[in-house]
Amino acid sequence: MDVTATGYVFDNHSLHATEQHRCLAAAYDPITFARLAQTGVRKGWRCLEVGAGGGSVAHWLALRSGSVLATDVKPEHIAPAPGLTATRHDVVEDPLPEGEFDLVHARLVLLHLPEREAVLRKLVRALKPGGWLQLDEFDITYGPLLLAPDEESARLYEKFLAAKEKMFADAGADGTWGRRAAAAMVAAGLVDVDPVPVVQPWRPESPGVRLLVHHTHHLRDKLVAAGMTDDELRRVRDVMSHPRFRACSCPFYSVQGRRPA
Repeated sequence: MDVTATGYVFDNHSLHATEQHRCLAAAYDPITFARLAQTGVRKGWRCLEVGAGGGSVAHWLALRSGSVLATDVKPEHIAPAPGLTATRHDVVEDPLPEGEFDLVHARLVLLHLPEREAVLRKLVRALKPGGWLQLDEFDITYGPLLLAPDEESARLYEKFLAAKEKMFADAGADGTWGRRAAAAMVAAGLVDVDPVPVVQPWRPESPGVRLLVHHTHHLRDKLVAAGMTDDELRRVRDVMSHPRFRACSCPFYSVQGRRPA
């Protein structure tokens, strides 16, 4: 993620970072790729991938456009590829070239940034006239449990979700940003703004559930600070692996808009 080190709850230098990137790619790359394809991205386009993380989206864009600048505060996880340039960059503090890119994409970046509105305007300025911006963001305030083995399991899962929401809020994230991103993009001057919300059924071994299970390890210290115990984290992993566990994902909003020509 292309964010300041103090405001982002995940550590790309952690031993857990590679698995974080793998789980995110498995859960959300199919949605992201399908939406990016709708922009018409093709050879000759100049693309910017902000907060590239593990680099899966940057690689997809490089294969189709032949020219991608992938930025991240910690870009070490972005593997080299033809047409791909990776660079260390803080999207809050560092400048971006203006009017240069046919397509700008950021996934699960702006929700973490208290300066998200200013960063959005910076991304808009980086677009060429007629260029596309795609933001993929969560609304983490919705994601109901649908079925659990018993009432105690249900209470534990809901406590886990509440602890995650508190943890993100304490770090300056806006858990409702996904539902507000489209209106913010209109206010920033984009046209043809098109928000597409996606919710998924979650069951044991779903990619999104594997991501949640991973968070019980990756975010252990922060979840404990938010009120969970190690025993509760172990038990909530058991809940999410139980054959009778069913939940609804939080909404994932893929929002596109175009800079006026």
